[in-house]
Amino acid sequence: MAGAAHCSLQVKRLLLDPKFEGYKLSLEPLACYQLGLDAAVAEVHLRDDQYTLDHMRAFGMYNYLHLDSWYQDNVYYVDQFGRVMNLSVTLDTALQKPREVFRLPTDLTACDNRLCASMHFSSSTWVTLSDGTGRLYLIKSGKRGSSASEKWEIVFNEELGSPFIVAHSVSFVKSDAHSLAVLLLSVEKDELDTKGSGFHVTLEWVTIAERKEGDHRYEIIKRRILQGKSVPHYAAIEPSGDGLMIVSHKRFTFMQSESDKLEENDDAKVSNEKKDPLYYWQQTEDDVTVTVHLPQDITKDDIKIHFSPDNICVTLKDQTPLMEGNLYSSVDHESCTWIIREDKSLEISLIKRNEGCRWPELIIGDTSGEFIMDPSQCSEIAESLMHLTSEVMNPNPEKENPPCNAQELEECDAFLEDGASLCRFDGDTLKVTHIINLGSNQYLFSVVVNPKEMPCFCLRHDVDALLWQPHSDQPENMWEHIATFNALGYVQASKQDKKFMACAPDYSYAALCECLRRVFIYRQPTPLATVLYNRKEGRQVGQVAKQLVATLEANDPILGFQATSERLFVLTTKTLFLIKVNSGN
Repeated sequence: MAGAAHCSLQVKRLLLDPKFEGYKLSLEPLACYQLGLDAAVAEVHLRDDQYTLDHMRAFGMYNYLHLDSWYQDNVYYVDQFGRVMNLSVTLDTALQKPREVFRLPTDLTACDNRLCASMHFSSSTWVTLSDGTGRLYLIKSGKRGSSASEKWEIVFNEELGSPFIVAHSVSFVKSDAHSLAVLLLSVEKDELDTKGSGFHVTLEWVTIAERKEGDHRYEIIKRRILQGKSVPHYAAIEPSGDGLMIVSHKRFTFMQSESDKLEENDDAKVSNEKKDPLYYWQQTEDDVTVTVHLPQDITKDDIKIHFSPDNICVTLKDQTPLMEGNLYSSVDHESCTWIIREDKSLEISLIKRNEGCRWPELIIGDTSGEFIMDPSQCSEIAESLMHLTSEVMNPNPEKENPPCNAQELEECDAFLEDGASLCRFDGDTLKVTHIINLGSNQYLFSVVVNPKEMPCFCLRHDVDALLWQPHSDQPENMWEHIATFNALGYVQASKQDKKFMACAPDYSYAALCECLRRVFIYRQPTPLATVLYNRKEGRQVGQVAKQLVATLEANDPILGFQATSERLFVLTTKTLFLIKVNSGN
């Protein structure tokens, strides 16, 4: 993580509503339609040896309903006969039965340690599919959502090892060859883990490309493995296939091959040889002093030093500059001096233009020097921080603003996972390039707003829920705040039986469902047709946000939950429900 840029999420204040007054329960009826399934959903129950929280999160809470974001109101599921079934909705009052679009070649019931079948829509014409036994299928589907043009054809299938589920996939063109990158998730036994759960989570990043022979056949060209100790909340490959973003409680690392380890050992030896600093520096409130140890044969005439207000360059004997780059802060370059001391060391004095400013580094981004702090500065810093620490829990209980008391927090404000982080991995170096410590910004759900972009993720910020869109091609705006669901962070925390969360791609509403029957819908604030007054504050209310509740006529547990701009899809073992939330344009 040493070379990773530590970033932060920039909230757009214009998307926040500090005067939000809460949701008003609406009793307006919701149109709800249901379709009986010809065969039950291929639900796979956890086995006795899948007892950890990670197994429950990855497989026990799996969403069996798959939304095709490339085509509006198009959903898929796999039934117990291994059939991939599709429902494409154009008119709610003229619903047709789900139709079979593909049948898995293998007998699902024959494998004892199988997982649930999973799929992901890589593009408008490509699908990645797993049967849950460890076999990956690459399928060319044609234009989906219409029986006339949709024909699923296997172009690649291979046994990859232990059972997995497909977490994400993308389709792209690289070096004039069509490629697909797929992210596969599995939870595996870890014999070396004697103190933890005894399992680790594996993410395998597989790249499959069309062969150059021109026979339209595909082959695996790269396999990379990451391991972690918790199931990721969010894991997605960048549209270009060049990087990977993961939100997880515990960080993931790439597992190296033997050749990579040898290369890294060589790099480590080289870095150890160069571990002595090239220079040492100290500072006061007024100036900075830099000391460089000179070789024996260097004379005064061999030294060339160039000062400018924001830059320094030190060269010995016309060689590569010993020190060069932008200074942390401006200096009075006309007052800067240098001398050669008796111990054959070069001493450079830089006069700060902004007196009192403490420099965290001498040259921006340069790690070849070492800062030496004066003992008096250490005691001065310690003294300035003394008021923030104490030997006792509450040293002054009569103080007007006492320290935070955890007992005063409400139950829904407690987070189980305060250490979550968002990491961006580079596909070539396999190293973390960007990292964000999410702290108490609890992960809530992900949603595809634009299928050509990475999935968005929703985080809790204080009481609100904020939606973030990753932009892998925009380093200066890599995570954009695109929408806010007012108070949803607080509201969802009170739903103890919550199973799935989702939102409309147009942000018009957010929704969550419990394990059985109940669905809660939270609309964005809309203008009122009538005049409404807040009696407490004596002012007119211009808009109101509505909460709606739907109760499904089903006794089976909810297995799948997806939201589109117009409707919610809810899948149980034997029924598919459609809830009309918004009317079409």
